Amino acid sequence: MNHMSASRPYHHGDLRAALLAGAERTLLEKGVAALSLRELAREAGVSHAAPGRHFKDKQALLSALALSGYDRLARALEAADDPALPLQPRLTGLARAYLRFALDNPELLELMYARKHDPEAADLMATAVDRTVGHLGRIIAEAQRHGEIIEADPHHLTFTVGAALHGAATFSAGGVLDRETVLSGVDDLVHLLLHGLKPR
Repeated sequence: MNHMSASRPYHHGDLRAALLAGAERTLLEKGVAALSLRELAREAGVSHAAPGRHFKDKQALLSALALSGYDRLARALEAADDPALPLQPRLTGLARAYLRFALDNPELLELMYARKHDPEAADLMATAVDRTVGHLGRIIAEAQRHGEIIEADPHHLTFTVGAALHGAATFSAGGVLDRETVLSGVDDLVHLLLHGLKPR
């Protein structure tokens, strides 16, 4: 039995995907500093020069890995979004999808934010961010037009919502809150974001 196929999925003819999968495993197990194109090539069973056909250097690999993460997050948000719902349950569904992704992929999410301003992948990163952060921003702007959210800079409001969600995920990653506490608290978190802390 080929242990490489069992523990390190690799599809001949799709080296790029195999390298990205290996890079994500390394990121999860050892951190970004341990990532090496030469080591990934060894794990994939190809020559050390082969990855150069897909990634010119480690920085290009990191950006590609971040873009892959943004794509997965965008698909999770798109699947969770239901425009037919009222605002609060709609935002709650999106918040829960984001937090699940963040809790499942803390190292990848950190890399995604770190690579967001990579000048060599600026257009691709901008598109990726627009599918994720921009998606939320458009919902907030739409809610403002309908009078469901206060009049304010929608970018600032989007940042506030994102900061609250990312903060909850960071607390979980740091051991302050467990996963179930974070996910079970999504309804209350979104309620507080929409209605505030002031008594009514």
